[in-house]
Amino acid sequence: MATYVYETIPRQPGELPARFEVIQSMKDAPLARHPDTGEPVHRIISGGYGLMGVGGKSAPKPQATRGGGGCGCGGVCSCGRG
Repeated sequence: MATYVYETIPRQPGELPARFEVIQSMKDAPLARHPDTGEPVHRIISGGYGLMGVGGKSAPKPQATRGGGGCGCGGVCSCGRG
C-alpha cells in the first residue's frame, strides 16, 4: 500500500486548494472526488523522501575524469564504451 497526496480543485477564483493523504493500492485508480466532502480532486506527483548527504566525512569525493566517455561515465569505467 502506498500513501498518495491529493489536492482539491478550487471552484472559485482565490479559493485555496486543500491537500490530504490517502493510503491506496498501486493498482487502485486515482480518486476523482474527496472521500468526505465530494469535492473534485487530483493526485499530486511528488518526489518522496530519501536520505541525501551533503558534505561531511561520509560524503563521497568527486572523482577526476579522464575524458568524456560516450556511455556517460566520464571515461572512468571499464565498460569499453568510454
